[in-house]
Amino acid sequence: MKSIDQPAPLPLSDFLCFAIYSANLAFGKAYKPILDELGLTYPQYITIVALWEEDNQTVSGLGEKLFLESNTLTPMLKKLEAMGYLERRRDPEDERQVLISLTKSGRRLREKSLKMDLTEETALAPDEFAKLQKAVVTLRDNLVKAVQERE
Repeated sequence: MKSIDQPAPLPLSDFLCFAIYSANLAFGKAYKPILDELGLTYPQYITIVALWEEDNQTVSGLGEKLFLESNTLTPMLKKLEAMGYLERRRDPEDERQVLISLTKSGRRLREKSLKMDLTEETALAPDEFAKLQKAVVTLRDNLVKAVQERE
C-alpha cells in the first residue's frame, strides 16, 4: 500500500491568527506603562475611549461596539464606576436599558491619555498605518459575518 505524502504543517509563525494574536500582546505591552500610570487596563481604556466618542450609551450598544458580552462588560463597568470614571443609570424611557455616561473624572482622562498614540512605535508610515488598520478591520468584519452566517 502506497502512502500519500502529507504536506508539512505550517510553522506557527506562518499563521495569520497567531500574527494578529501576538501583535495584540505586543500592543498590550507597549501600552502597559501608560495604562499603569492611568490605573487602567486596556479593556477599561477602550471603554472610556468609546464613551469619549459617544457618551450616554446603553450597555448593550457599548458591548456591541467593543465586541464584549455583558458578562464581561458589566463587571468592568462596575469597577470603572467605583473608580469614579463613569456612572450607570436606568434609561427613564426604557427601564430595561442601562445608560453609561462619563463623569468629569472620566472626561479628564482624555487629557492624561494624549500620549497613548503608538504610531511612532509601529515604525509605519502614516499611509501604511491607515492601510493596515483598514485591512485588520475588514478581516475582523469578515470573520464576524462568517460566524453569524454559521449560527
